[in-house]
Amino acid sequence: MLGILIIQDLAVGLMLAVLPALDKPVEEIGLAVGWALLQTGVFAAGAIAAGIWFIPPLLRLLARTESRELFLLGVVALCLSIALLTDHMGLSIEMGAFVAGLMISEVEYADQTLTYVEPLRDIFATLFFAAIGMLIDPVFLWENLELILGLVALVLIGKFLIITPLVRAFRYPLKTALIAGVGLAQIGEFSFVLASEGQSLGLVSRRVYLLILGTTAVTLVLTPFLLRLLPKLLSWAEAHPQLKRYLETETPQEVADTVPTQNHVVVCGYGRIGQNIVQLLLNHNYPVVVIDQSEQAVQKLRDAGIPYIYGNAASVRALEKSAVAQARGMAIALPDPMSTRLCLKRALEFAPELDVVVRANRNQDIEILYQLGAREVVQPEFEASLELSTHLLLGMGLPLPVIQRDVNQIRSSHYLALRPEQSAREVSREVQVAAKHLNSKWYALPETSTLSGMTLEEADLRRLTGGEPDGDPPR
Repeated sequence: MLGILIIQDLAVGLMLAVLPALDKPVEEIGLAVGWALLQTGVFAAGAIAAGIWFIPPLLRLLARTESRELFLLGVVALCLSIALLTDHMGLSIEMGAFVAGLMISEVEYADQTLTYVEPLRDIFATLFFAAIGMLIDPVFLWENLELILGLVALVLIGKFLIITPLVRAFRYPLKTALIAGVGLAQIGEFSFVLASEGQSLGLVSRRVYLLILGTTAVTLVLTPFLLRLLPKLLSWAEAHPQLKRYLETETPQEVADTVPTQNHVVVCGYGRIGQNIVQLLLNHNYPVVVIDQSEQAVQKLRDAGIPYIYGNAASVRALEKSAVAQARGMAIALPDPMSTRLCLKRALEFAPELDVVVRANRNQDIEILYQLGAREVVQPEFEASLELSTHLLLGMGLPLPVIQRDVNQIRSSHYLALRPEQSAREVSREVQVAAKHLNSKWYALPETSTLSGMTLEEADLRRLTGGEPDGDPPR
């Protein structure tokens, strides 16, 4: 979704450049469009050259002053200058501001610049949408309500029917295609800029302009509710066997020629953490197989000759291909909390005794992952705190065994000393929220039950119910 939105924003810049040419007489439109494209090309070449040779030295000069105010003023002046230049060239001022941001994003001071301008961004974003609200005529919306609702339905359904098959055609799972189709079904906010520019050039009438504003505003309001409703619909569909088989066809896109099938370690995610884990395992000659759905990561695995499965690590098919039931251990280092939980749950369905270590993306995920069956949960920020503290305490003369004892105690307590302690009710509520989309059901225990007041570990339900056999995992 993010990639498509970025391309849409880039396309808006081209549209803004061509839009003034459409105001020319019919016999001159071709020449005017060609001239606009030539201007855009010259400007793009100049922007690339400036981004390489002019802007980095300028930002370094501003950064050397160590003045936050001067740095911020310099960046604002630079962006305004580029925007005014594009306006003077006959291109839109909005395109210049957008290109200025792209140029700065490639400089090493991009993060620092973003930190400085973030408050301004939030203020101007608020002003932008406030201005849009002031442009909309409620009386016009009411008088044309049926037409606007029809246009909204046409836009939402039409874009959904275009985007969903396209995403599916690139071999993404059906779930991903559906979510992308719904998430991108609205009209982007840059359409306000295009419509406003078209009206000022006389290309769009006042009535059409108001219809565009109203339709766009309604789609932007509806999209968050649709995205919130979609996971519930998908969960409902997964509860029906006839529909579930369509949603769970996340077959791996590619499997390496040689994948270990016995006594290996499955690593889910080949980001920075996953790469380090794989390197350490290979240094000790342990067989590994990596599951990742990034083409860039898979290419690195191909080049290194490391066994891989190109697909979603939370997919049942991908886990089957990795022979997780015969693995000695698993490390989950996925960036998405939901994928992490699904991967953990489904892996333990294949091998309930599997030694699984999981990276927690958020503090509140730690207890949830332990309750779902993880043998060890690691929170990178807390681990960094422990290592930094170990170094400082050693420097102050504290004996190493004492430090190691304290660190081990913090780890064994699930980092409780480093995070606010939660009540049993809060933990239970978070577990229920996390498990809402995991196809599980909750049952209230009678007051006379022997399980009342016991944790999942104390109850040991897997062993008592036969859900943890010695042989093959249940299917």
